Amino acid sequence: IVDESTKEGAVVDPVEPQKVLEAANSHGVNNLKLVLTTHHHGDHAGGNEKIKQLVLGMKVYGGSMDNIKGCTDKVENGDKMSLGADINILCLHTPCHTKGHISYCVTGKEEEVLRKEYNKLILKAMPKFIAGCGKFFEGTAEQIYQSLCVTLGSLPKPTRVYCGHEYAVRNLLFALTIEPDNLRIQQKLTWAKNQQQAGQSTIPSTIEEEMETNPFMRVNLPEIQGASLPVEALRELRKLKDKWKGVMELTNYCILHV
Repeated sequence: IVDESTKEGAVVDPVEPQKVLEAANSHGVNNLKLVLTTHHHGDHAGGNEKIKQLVLGMKVYGGSMDNIKGCTDKVENGDKMSLGADINILCLHTPCHTKGHISYCVTGKEEEVLRKEYNKLILKAMPKFIAGCGKFFEGTAEQIYQSLCVTLGSLPKPTRVYCGHEYAVRNLLFALTIEPDNLRIQQKLTWAKNQQQAGQSTIPSTIEEEMETNPFMRVNLPEIQGASLPVEALRELRKLKDKWKGVMELTNYCILHV
């Protein structure tokens, strides 16, 4: 994250610090100030100690209920910080994958919206992926419903979503088993496959796209929840996803429904 007027920067889950510093230099960042850690798992917090050695005075933020390596500043839901002159960061507690998971909502100046095409983005790792959500390692379906459908689902629809892993194709394949007639899922799956084949990322998504294609954010709809309450539907979806075998299961599903 770069504040263009001051060239101050922040990084999210810098698990490979040297590569992060090289990328920061390539973007002209002359003052890397903040680490925003989403949760305590090693593939997200594992580079914190090293980057503190490489950049003296680096502040490392992380959830107060997570045991974040290298953390200098513990944050709670609703805490705010700033970067440079124009960027504000809001901490959102989005528990389930871990008890203290934090998503970071970043906003910039309106002038930058016209030039940089962003004014709000959400940085998160495990509460949600593109068209999916993380496993319930330390939490419950009630918590992930609150995190996904209430906390994140209430953000403005154009909010750009940056998740921590590249699972879009697999997640969209699973989403098709839930809603085989959903045209938006079909379209995004085709696009994601093309991105993958070209060696390009499928990230970011938007809140609006997720509400159209992510079954875990669509559990309030009758076609998803059936006779269940939304939280129960979400719990069952996660169980189905945990057992899902991928393309072969999708093929069998399609054969059974021809």
